[in-house]
Amino acid sequence: MSESANQEQQALAAVRDRIDAIDLEILQLISERARCAQQVAHIKTGSQSESVQFYRPEREVAVLRRIKDANPGPLDGEEVARLFREIMSACLALERPLNAAFLGPEGTFTQAAAIKHFGHSVVTQAMPTIDEIFREVESGACDFGVVPVENSTEGVVSHTLDLFMNSPLMITGEVSLRVHQHLLTKAADLASIRRVYSHQQSLAQCREWLDRHLPIAERLPVGSNAEAARLVASDPEAAAVAGLQAAEIYGLRVLAERIEDEPSNTTRFLVIGKQDSPPSGQDKTSLLLSCKNQSGGLHSLLAPLAVHGISMTRIESRPSRRGIWDYVFFVDILGHRQDPKVAYALQNLEQDALLFKVLGSYPVAVL
Repeated sequence: MSESANQEQQALAAVRDRIDAIDLEILQLISERARCAQQVAHIKTGSQSESVQFYRPEREVAVLRRIKDANPGPLDGEEVARLFREIMSACLALERPLNAAFLGPEGTFTQAAAIKHFGHSVVTQAMPTIDEIFREVESGACDFGVVPVENSTEGVVSHTLDLFMNSPLMITGEVSLRVHQHLLTKAADLASIRRVYSHQQSLAQCREWLDRHLPIAERLPVGSNAEAARLVASDPEAAAVAGLQAAEIYGLRVLAERIEDEPSNTTRFLVIGKQDSPPSGQDKTSLLLSCKNQSGGLHSLLAPLAVHGISMTRIESRPSRRGIWDYVFFVDILGHRQDPKVAYALQNLEQDALLFKVLGSYPVAVL
């Protein structure tokens, strides 16, 4: 071995020894953090309060924001925040494991959103429908639920909004997930595919690709992308539009990658629970409103937001089911309902609205 090669090996060995030592330091610190989490659990368990909360979304988001702000690099802030999300998830499980209902079966984007929000230590429970997710959380069988609410390409998931009209549940968080769709199959090639299964939103998100590459194949909407993958696993002439996790779970081959028509295709999910979150400093509030069916009614109803300088980030209308051409409005605003100017604006809204319901205040998503 040449002298330069020998020096290189020595340099590498020194760096690797340093990495090994750092790993042990990290392990010791993570273990210390976990012991602190156990102490928190002990203190909360001994509390006289009837409503002890082990999961504090405003606390967790504050930690993640602080970590991103303090990150010196070279790792990206998002990457560092994801690492800390998993550490917090594991430590919280020592206090009390959380369970979250999602739109099943295993391998859906909704499950991926639940894991992104709570970390891999959350216990996820697959539900066949969005209605069942609401019922599981309302009954107390699950701590939280994760439901899709809108897609950047195909728009709002109307059924989710409709369920909020009669549910006592509140929004406790939001998750944005970049969605990449893949063609999964056991067929040898595109020519062998006669049927394509997927959720109707996913079929719509890939409409142009399917028109171009599988114009004759029948398109069959099902309850979820993972359900499509499960069906395709036993059908050699079918394909599913779904994510990579579904391919791994159901043993399917990825015949074509990233077939969504819009590369920036993103789905927003809501986390639902029995109570919303205290202020975190960067929050959203979701409202359910209705107004008199008259000229300028909606403009007058929303005027307090402008008066108090409240930014509205989204508005959707849905039939109220109380009468023909009668609508309710789902509105998202920036700020927490306990913020003074938001509270004043909501007081004015409540006085003028025929229907006024705060669906929840929650932290703006960090990841």
